[in-house]
Amino acid sequence: MLDHRHKIVVTQRFFDSIASDFLQNHGCEVVVAELAPGQADGDLSERQLIDLLADADGWIVGHANVTSSLLNALPRVQVIARRGVGYERVDTAAVAAAGKVATIATGGNDASVADHTVALMLAVCRQLKRCQMGLSGNDWSIPLGGDLYRKTVGIVGLGRIGRGVLQRLFGFEVRPLIYTPHPGGAEADGDFVDLDTLLRQSDFITLHAPLNPQTQGLIDERALNLMKRSAVLINTARGGLVRDADLLRALREKRIAGAGLDVFESESDPSLLPVTEQLIQLPNVIVTPHVGASTVEGLNRTNLIAAQCAVAVLEGRSPPSHCVIADGRRAVGCESRVDNRP
Repeated sequence: MLDHRHKIVVTQRFFDSIASDFLQNHGCEVVVAELAPGQADGDLSERQLIDLLADADGWIVGHANVTSSLLNALPRVQVIARRGVGYERVDTAAVAAAGKVATIATGGNDASVADHTVALMLAVCRQLKRCQMGLSGNDWSIPLGGDLYRKTVGIVGLGRIGRGVLQRLFGFEVRPLIYTPHPGGAEADGDFVDLDTLLRQSDFITLHAPLNPQTQGLIDERALNLMKRSAVLINTARGGLVRDADLLRALREKRIAGAGLDVFESESDPSLLPVTEQLIQLPNVIVTPHVGASTVEGLNRTNLIAAQCAVAVLEGRSPPSHCVIADGRRAVGCESRVDNRP
């Protein structure tokens, strides 16, 4: 238990009472930022964030950029706890250099994203968008869909979410192909192959890799040209894994059959918003607004994990190692821990 009250500011929506009660029961004052309708903390300027966090000891964050300049303006903040697992917007080196701790909510939303991935596969192959659009125009003609049953599914990235998807697909009796950059020690009921083989042979390709310099633009013109004309691409990981302009061309030219997208390049590069808008309009593309992790249950789990990590740091303890992405409290130098599994 904390010896005195610490202030924790939450800049994410949907912070539930269980997580809030946990913080309060551990001696924390909880302040949930009031955001405008449709606004996320990633939309806030650095000045706005500084004003919100000036007297905070801990910060539970969503999609805001955690930069060196922001951290230097917040000397009191000890812990930055992400309610999520991606952390490309967190400057982990700057966190460590500032003597602070940054964490992610590992394990909290895996099931939610895995469920959403399979939902997108089924929605695309059964042409649910065409069905919905047809009925909206009083057109009861029947689009001919396809099965997920006994198809070859390529899984790119075998972290927690990739494994969750694989587990769910067993009921469809699929043939799994798996590509992971570091397969050593990895075990799964599927065939480990190189990326090109996976692209050539798969009926569905689903992305579950982290976004880093090695995976940026992993699915580009070249990769799309290797895929079957009947193939479906699913991306519930990070928009930067796919060159969306290349994907748009491939879909329009019928070089692949369809796509299910929960993430887009334009999320980090607004200049690509016209590409996103054109993808949204295609009848063979099912899109959702980065909601894969956003279920009541998934957010409750990640809220609590973020809260637990924040309390651990403020109590002078270490959060679970798989949640720590940067820890600058080391007596000798600064250390960043990185978990590359999505």
